[in-house]
Amino acid sequence: MTAQERSELMDIIRLLSYEEREVTLASGRKSNFYFDGKQTTLHPRGSVLVGKAFFEAVHSFGCRVDGVGGLTLGADPIATATSLVSSLENAPIPAFIIRKEPKGHGTGQWLEGGKNLAPGARVVIVEDVVTTGGSSMQAIERAREEGLEVIGVVTLVDREEGGRECFAAADIPFKAIFTKSQVAA
Repeated sequence: MTAQERSELMDIIRLLSYEEREVTLASGRKSNFYFDGKQTTLHPRGSVLVGKAFFEAVHSFGCRVDGVGGLTLGADPIATATSLVSSLENAPIPAFIIRKEPKGHGTGQWLEGGKNLAPGARVVIVEDVVTTGGSSMQAIERAREEGLEVIGVVTLVDREEGGRECFAAADIPFKAIFTKSQVAA
C-alpha cells in the first residue's frame, strides 16, 4: 500500500465513517463519537484500499497466514477484500466468517468458509473497529474452538479505549491500520 493510498483510505474513513455524535457502543458505554467502519469497507474504492491495507498488515506478523476472518458483520467485507487482494497478489489467503449464533438449520455450524481451512490453520481475526476488544475476543474464542490457531488481530480503527491492552493481557499480537487519534486529528 502506497502512502497516497493510505491517505486516500484515511480520507474515505473521515468522510464516510467518522461522526461526532452521541452513541451507545456494543460494550454498552456511551461515546460522543462514532466509527461506522462498514461505510468505508462497503465503499467500492474503500474496499480495495481496505483489502490492500489488511493484506499488508496480516503479513507483518512475520509468519504464514492461512485465513482471515472474524465475527459477522463487521469482519465480512474486510475478510473478503483481504482475500481478494491476496489472490491478486498471488499469495491467496481464504476468508472465513464466524456467526454470532450457530446456523439454525442444516449443519448448525458457527464458521462459514471452514472447508478452506485445514485443522490448526493459522488465522488473523479482522475487525472494522476495536473499542475494548470484547468482540474480537469472542471471535478468537470461537476460532480456537473450531481448531484454528489465532496469530493476531487487525482492525481498521482502534478507538483507543482498552482494546490494545486487552489483547496484550491475552498475549495476542494486535495491529491497527489507524487509531482514533489519527482519524480525529
